[in-house]
Amino acid sequence: MKQLVRVILILQIFFLQAQNFENSWTGYFSYVSIKSISQGNDKIYAAAENAIFTYDLSTEEISSISTINGLSGNPISTAYYSENNGLYVIGYENGLIEIVIDGEDNVLKVVDILDKTTIPPNMKTINHFNEYNGRLYISTGFGISVYNLETLEFGDTYFIGDLGSQINITQTTVQGDLIYASSSENGIKSALVADENIIDYQQWATVIGGGYKGIQSLGVELYAVNNSNIILKFDLDVGFLQIDTFLSPVVDFRAFSGVLTITTNSSIHSFSEGYVLINEITSLFEYDYLLQAGYAFNNSFYLGTADLGMLIVPFNVNRALQVLPEGPLYNQPFTIEASPGKLWVAFGDVDLTFNPYPLTRKGISNYRNESWTNIKYDSLTDLLDVEDVNDLVFIKSNPNNPNETYMSSYQKGLLKIKNQDPTILYNETNSPLEIPGGDEALGIRLYGSDFDKQDNFWFVQSRIDKGLIKLTPEGQFQTIDISNIINAEDELALGKLVVSREGYVFFGAVSSGLVGYNPTTNEFNKIGEALGNGNLPSTDIKALAFDNQNRLWIGTRKGLRVLYSARNFFESGADIDSQPIIILDDGVPQELLFLQSITDIEVDGSNNKWVSTATSGVFYLSSNGQETLLRFTSANSPLPSDTVLDISIDDADGTVYFATKDGLVAYDGTSTAPGEDLESVYAYPNPVRPNYFGNVTIDGLTAKANVKITDITGNLVFETTSQGGSVEWDTTAFGKYKVASGVYLVLITSDDNLLTKVAKIMIIR
Repeated sequence: MKQLVRVILILQIFFLQAQNFENSWTGYFSYVSIKSISQGNDKIYAAAENAIFTYDLSTEEISSISTINGLSGNPISTAYYSENNGLYVIGYENGLIEIVIDGEDNVLKVVDILDKTTIPPNMKTINHFNEYNGRLYISTGFGISVYNLETLEFGDTYFIGDLGSQINITQTTVQGDLIYASSSENGIKSALVADENIIDYQQWATVIGGGYKGIQSLGVELYAVNNSNIILKFDLDVGFLQIDTFLSPVVDFRAFSGVLTITTNSSIHSFSEGYVLINEITSLFEYDYLLQAGYAFNNSFYLGTADLGMLIVPFNVNRALQVLPEGPLYNQPFTIEASPGKLWVAFGDVDLTFNPYPLTRKGISNYRNESWTNIKYDSLTDLLDVEDVNDLVFIKSNPNNPNETYMSSYQKGLLKIKNQDPTILYNETNSPLEIPGGDEALGIRLYGSDFDKQDNFWFVQSRIDKGLIKLTPEGQFQTIDISNIINAEDELALGKLVVSREGYVFFGAVSSGLVGYNPTTNEFNKIGEALGNGNLPSTDIKALAFDNQNRLWIGTRKGLRVLYSARNFFESGADIDSQPIIILDDGVPQELLFLQSITDIEVDGSNNKWVSTATSGVFYLSSNGQETLLRFTSANSPLPSDTVLDISIDDADGTVYFATKDGLVAYDGTSTAPGEDLESVYAYPNPVRPNYFGNVTIDGLTAKANVKITDITGNLVFETTSQGGSVEWDTTAFGKYKVASGVYLVLITSDDNLLTKVAKIMIIR
């Protein structure tokens, strides 16, 4: 009966709260930083920052679990595998608990602590799990909560501070009839574990005062570690006695299967009863590591490092096996750039006021041919033979030559990459780029960039008069004085930049609004707030994108605008006010994305718009913005955060990449860029089998191609005009009913009627 209740409970919660997104999403998480390691089911479980992976001890296979499989994407604080129940329990810094059940595809979310309004958010952190008699004792920032692993239900919560106050419990353990709890500031307390009144704080006695990182049972012995990294052993006659001291901070303290494992930043040690040393590691050949977690099992150490993933070291061996799933360097992507079949990722960082401090030195990552190539910061500086190349904040690849890529450093200049190789850093020593007033603290602050149709590369530099710069295909720099339109000393920063089809250059500025430059006439103009002056909701421009109709979409810190004619921007007396998108919400006119802080806007092959925000996830809008086609948040999608910093689209296959503050994910979009001809037209899936219920995509189209689908006798069942390089058919006859089994003809004609193509689709019902 208990098993039946558990299954019903699991089904109810799983399908309400935890969806698997593997069919339409891909996660690209970094697993270099390991927070917790545990073992069970013949696997090692490694919890990274916000995702986990397993290492099969028999097959040596690696499998990962992330937001794609239903995890929240929040920062993980601890994790534990229950061998008795086949459950992997993950605790988070915000109080959320998630449970992965052996053999299940979904994740159970336990939100009781997370949603508890009487507990301050900064006290909800899950610190430790301790299983005893089918119950999980959860050490938290406020006390101890008890969770029944058989019924998957919460029991009591123990507030054991003075007068029942909330105190930070670091670990619990059971020794004999007593449960012990270590606290970071309130000593070690104990109570009878079977006491029916254990919920009463008065039943808890203070064993010793001070601050403690953990407490563990080893056979009949009891050990603790305090905040000064001193190891203490409990003696029935005199209490806790100091027996050892570690010079490096103890980061993990645990007992399992008769072994006490103590992990510091720089070492790992295992002890048997009596505190007899079994084995230890104080250094490793070929690895310079910083430890965050450790585990001893089956005569091997499992080391959780800060930037190397998991290292496996057999006892009495000084060589390690590195276990690390493929992924980017870090889970904090700031800027991304997709081109056909590949993706660049950089991890530089500036805040809302374009302050780069503290400086970020994190290297770059490249995804190509379904594999990651990572260039760490030290390797990057060595390759370029420079001292520093920090805060890479924007990436742009040449659309006519995707093997040519530029990255803007917000202090050190312009990085050029050929293929996958960083080749040169343009700075004050080898280019006209200059450090304003020689102030090294400012440096060369580059940001937005774009290519024009002649392959000229345009970019902006903040804090100097010649802040608009052009790099020709021949490698010649041209600097353009912007002082007649912007005061460089007063303007905080120049941001995003785009080039129109006419060759006009537009860039955003924090306090000056939108600036336009006509290279043919050497004219500047700008718009700001208020009607008649540009009608921007804010001068702080965060995103710019030209759509397929040459309309400029403008994302600001306080909303969205559209400039419908870039040509008029330089016409004297012309109305150049930007316009809001007005939509009807229950019949009431509303401004689309009103007061939303917009971080990026990207246009796909169907001229629809992907818009990311600083706090509200992602919006997918129709070409005119009147319809929200999709809305992704961390609550309804694998986005690990609602703070989405950048978007990039692979026009070849329609994949949409999202860089969030907590990781990188991709959505399998279907809108591709239009082709030059119809030679590459194909339909997928084809054939359409009985167990497929999605749409059929016809790809490889030219812009505005007419697409007709008929049955074999010529009866028309579908017709549309492509906006980009693809269209979708729901396999119905004009949306009325599903078409029958058979072969269907796809008749395609280009917009100018000069090109035609016929394809076939087989439907099997």
